[in-house]
Amino acid sequence: MTFKQYVQLFFCLTIPLIIGGVSGFATSGGLQDWYPSLVKPSFNPPNFLFGPVWTTLYLLMGVSLYMILQLPPSTARRNALIIFGVQIFLNFWWSIIFFSWHEMGWALVEIIAIWFSILAMIITFKQLKPIAGYLQIPYLMWVSFATLLNASLWWLNRI
Repeated sequence: MTFKQYVQLFFCLTIPLIIGGVSGFATSGGLQDWYPSLVKPSFNPPNFLFGPVWTTLYLLMGVSLYMILQLPPSTARRNALIIFGVQIFLNFWWSIIFFSWHEMGWALVEIIAIWFSILAMIITFKQLKPIAGYLQIPYLMWVSFATLLNASLWWLNRI
């Protein structure tokens, strides 16, 4: 690897981590004050699990992003990068909608949009660099679980 590639890898890994960290920091109040007061489904995971899972998923996003950036410029690569940007943008806002604004119904709509954006990312990444797409399958699985959790929390706590 060249120095330029190391720098690109560094930024590809840190961008999703920073976006996730900022979102997490912005929502920490709701996580500590509001979230514990909710009625939760029996399959609600312990809070300590979320940090390591999201860190791993953000790192996998970064690795896939790096793989796509290493490809020659093309319309397909540009489209894949746009889809990556859309999904990370939606990912950022879900926590704020859910934990800061306490809008579980809107967060459910948002997370469904995230799910479809991840699926689109997997498909486009896979067409360009199959491993880059496959690395996003755990993300899709986690967001599938999170969608069920979001829906359950909304249902159990509706007024």
